[in-house]
Amino acid sequence: MMLVFRHLMAASAGTAIALAYGIAANAQAINSVDRAKDNTKSEPLAVSEVEIFSENDLDGLFEYDRLVAQIAQMNSDEPTNDDRETPRETPEETPQETPGPFTRITNTEELDPSANPLLFPTEPEEVEVKKVRAITLEQATEIALRNNKQLKIARVTLERFQADLREQQAALFPTLDLGFDYRIVDSSSIELTNRGIALSNQQANLGDTVSERLTGDLIFDYDIYTGGRRGALIRQAELRVRRAEYDIEIASADLRFDVADDYYILQNADARVEIEQASVRDAEQSLRDARLLEQAGLGTRSSVLQAEVDLANNVQALTRAIARQRIARRQLAQTLGVGQQVELAAADEIQEAGIWNINLEQSIVLAYKNRAELEQRLLDREIADEDREIALSVLRPQIGFSFTYDILDDLRDEFNGTDGYTAALTFDWRLFDGGAAIARARRAEKDIELAELNFADQRHSIRFNIEQGFFNLQANKENIETTTKGIELAEENLRLARLRFQAGVGTQTEVINAQRDLTQARGNFLTAITEYNQSLNTLQRQVSNLPDSRLFQKP
Repeated sequence: MMLVFRHLMAASAGTAIALAYGIAANAQAINSVDRAKDNTKSEPLAVSEVEIFSENDLDGLFEYDRLVAQIAQMNSDEPTNDDRETPRETPEETPQETPGPFTRITNTEELDPSANPLLFPTEPEEVEVKKVRAITLEQATEIALRNNKQLKIARVTLERFQADLREQQAALFPTLDLGFDYRIVDSSSIELTNRGIALSNQQANLGDTVSERLTGDLIFDYDIYTGGRRGALIRQAELRVRRAEYDIEIASADLRFDVADDYYILQNADARVEIEQASVRDAEQSLRDARLLEQAGLGTRSSVLQAEVDLANNVQALTRAIARQRIARRQLAQTLGVGQQVELAAADEIQEAGIWNINLEQSIVLAYKNRAELEQRLLDREIADEDREIALSVLRPQIGFSFTYDILDDLRDEFNGTDGYTAALTFDWRLFDGGAAIARARRAEKDIELAELNFADQRHSIRFNIEQGFFNLQANKENIETTTKGIELAEENLRLARLRFQAGVGTQTEVINAQRDLTQARGNFLTAITEYNQSLNTLQRQVSNLPDSRLFQKP
């Protein structure tokens, strides 16, 4: 009886110690969770750094004497030999993000590049990144619209076509030319003639051989009828101006799409870094647990080594994630055309960009009405039709009118100058040119046919892109809800796997697999959010080119 009583007393003491440790650990965990909630904005995907035992989880998992031994070892103040031989990982061993500080800006003009487009850096200091600036998507779009070179090229091209239109419109007016000619001529032929006359008449005076003349004319010329060529050239120039305006609209829309896409990719890269950092923290926790169990005699060296390998793999994944983050930052900087020494970071939080309330059929119809690319194909058809008109104009009559007024005065004689005029009405008609005009007209007809085929192809492409974006948007919307639940389940599974391993009834492989499942669940959630926003961006781009027509509602 005495032995039984002592056995029960020892069991009660062990259970009390276990409960006390569980309560303390629970309090510590609650504090850590509260800190994680407070830091949600900076680390929205972070997990609790403390994994704990609870009374229910420990109940019945192992005998009281093993529990007492483990708790005593975990609460020991003196480091063990294993702790001295295998130091824990220091923060320096874990890759870190690109150093900040990430200063949010209010004046985006400070990020503009040099005004000299021919700037050619020759020193490393001139291209060294010296400031990192966090910007919103709206600010990024503003900077891109101001600095993008392709958009500037489109604007200059429009001005060029506008100048060409003004040149063609000048044919609507007559031409008026004014010219003067002043000449002093010492004519050898006149001198030879004078010598013959003087010889036949036996005269000594040969006469003056120098003439000084002033002539002038004023010419008025106008093409009354050109066979339709003049009107066709003007209409063609007007169509090209409209096409260039659509080019600017398309370039602006493409730029907005590219900026948003690069921004979402950067957000994804930033969150991937946070996910991999959380994975490293989980792996470090698993390594600590494996060492504690080994020190308590409840684990094996193989479990410790397996945890170390898993930690090394997670550190490698974090390193790759940081590299992709830096590449994404440089890609956004290139799209925005900022200065050489600027690096950009995303200031907006990762969340759903909006809600698309337009059904598929309405989206397709809106795209057919709004897309400038379809309008361009129609303009190409009209331009080709004007080419056909220009080619056939050569075979039609050409009617013109000209009027010339002229003056003539020999300044070395005693007579006054004279004047005169010429008025002419011309009519020309080319009856045969070997078939060149007909050939050019047929070529223009083929251009018309090509424009029609391109219109049909563009229409099919727009519909496919809208359907692709619409279906992806729906799928990613559902995936956001699914992956959110998946994260909760994966976190709970990891917690239980770690508890089982700490209790000695689970394996390190189960913990590692649970950690990988949690990392994958977080990645799936991030992918769903990013692809949802990209699909929304695609729909916006495919449906409309208008800069202020945001067709979705912000949450």
